Amino acid sequence: MAPNTRCCSPAALQRRLPILGWLPSYSLQWLKMDFIAGLSVGLTVIPQALAYAEVAGLPPQYGLYSAFTGCFVYLFLGTSRDVTLGPTAIMSLLVSFYTLHEPAYAVLLAFLSGCIQLAMGLLRLGFLLDFISCPVIKGFTSAAAITIGFGQVKNLLGLQNIPRQFFVQVYHTILNLGETRVGDAVLGLVCLVLLLVLKLMRDHVPPVHPEMPLGVRLSHGLVWTATTARNALVVSFAALVAYSFEVTGYQPFVLTGETAEGLPPVRAPPFSVTTANGTVSFAEMVQDMGAGLAVVPLMGLLESIAVAKSFASQNNYRIDANQELLAIGLTNVLGSLVSSYPVTGSFGRTAVNAQSGVCTPAGGLVTGALVLLSLGYLTSLFYYIPKSALAAVIIMAVVPLFDIQIFRTLWRVKRLDLLPLCVTLLLCFWEIQYGILAGVLVSLLLLLHSVARPKTQVSEGPVVVLQPASGLHFPAIEALRDALLNRALEVSPQRCAILECTHICSVDYTVVLGLSELLEDFHKRGVALVFVGLQVPVLRTLLAADLKGFQYFSTLDEADKYLRQDPGAQPYHACEDSVPEHRIALLKA
Repeated sequence: MAPNTRCCSPAALQRRLPILGWLPSYSLQWLKMDFIAGLSVGLTVIPQALAYAEVAGLPPQYGLYSAFTGCFVYLFLGTSRDVTLGPTAIMSLLVSFYTLHEPAYAVLLAFLSGCIQLAMGLLRLGFLLDFISCPVIKGFTSAAAITIGFGQVKNLLGLQNIPRQFFVQVYHTILNLGETRVGDAVLGLVCLVLLLVLKLMRDHVPPVHPEMPLGVRLSHGLVWTATTARNALVVSFAALVAYSFEVTGYQPFVLTGETAEGLPPVRAPPFSVTTANGTVSFAEMVQDMGAGLAVVPLMGLLESIAVAKSFASQNNYRIDANQELLAIGLTNVLGSLVSSYPVTGSFGRTAVNAQSGVCTPAGGLVTGALVLLSLGYLTSLFYYIPKSALAAVIIMAVVPLFDIQIFRTLWRVKRLDLLPLCVTLLLCFWEIQYGILAGVLVSLLLLLHSVARPKTQVSEGPVVVLQPASGLHFPAIEALRDALLNRALEVSPQRCAILECTHICSVDYTVVLGLSELLEDFHKRGVALVFVGLQVPVLRTLLAADLKGFQYFSTLDEADKYLRQDPGAQPYHACEDSVPEHRIALLKA
């Protein structure tokens, strides 16, 4: 037997290790662009990682622990040059919701989520994500943006002891507005304004041209650097202000506090945890995480692939969705060995990466190295970062997630799609998994309704012509039968009917049975029902069923002439002898 070399062919190996596709042609110009992009993303991810750890309800170092593994894994397995993997606002919110704010639960969730994502990638189950419609995704991300953004108001105002459940949080935040710390509120608002101004400058910086004077190009580069690294710049400014007050002996801000120094230890994820009340077993930890074991890996895959597809379409290259599943799954599995919580693709940092001119995933090496350096040498400085500054970073990061335009777009395009959007949006404020599940179910019900009740074009006259505008499946056969009976047999005088089947590409047994009953009803009333425009697979199925009284025509004109008793028009009956030779050849192919 000849050996199967397909799995080890160069093309197959390159699909599994995309780095082999671009590494042989790597150039110094690419190195320069990747270094700049990696540095820009690194300066963005460090303050964001500290802030997202707060959203996840974890100590700040866990945000940094989660920010570097994806940089190295995606270098080998990633199919998009732009995507960066790491902590995001949405994943941090989910981690907060399902891990009881316990680091051990968060690390175990990363491991289990990665295993599920790896299995989906190996089994090529990426198509399952197609059942989550865009309105459901938009509803979830909009609810997440509101939840995360409002959740940072307490840090922006310096409020203490505010619950995390959304509706209770809103109530207690409004109730405790009188306890606002002036220092935190002022600094937080200043940071918000600075971030907004720098973002607007970044969006409106004119492109640089080689013919511009050197001074103009240098000033352009300075503005570009400052606006791209705006998060790091604003957080550093706030930390400097806080340190200045610390020196004077008066501290008006709530600070981040102690951050564990050094790199995370490499160890297996915790499969049990010891508490004051005893040891919590693996089974109990899994039970505590509940629906998070489905929601977290699913939303992680969805967010990462959506980001990859978005930038791939903008920059005219293709990605492999199943390969992306493998990359994100392996990142979470390996990340759990260094105390990472679940991560996914970040839209904001991917945008920074793309705008910085990244050429390959090698830019992640610089980003990962920068995060590791900050863990090794800068953690003592994180003590002085005010929480209000990190809250401003988070709020500015999640604002783009709320897409107000989607409501107007769906109102113009298809108003019924507003239903799954609003259901998901409202229920996600209560329970995230219920919001997503309800949105998916509503979307599937709308899809099934269109299958069960397809639009039908009807032409009235001496002969009724009925044409289903889409496929014909078993839920739709009763509606089709009622339409034909009402228009052809339950009128006076009764009329012959033509079923125009151009858009029907397949039929099942229930449809065949329903058509047989229709033919029998028409035969009993002494009028004819004929078929037109049958595709070969459908014709083959109906001939095999040997329907009594079945006859069909190639064109509508032939059928109409026959039903008007034109002797020149003859039908093809339900036997192979009466089928033209070219149709027999198609049927036997």
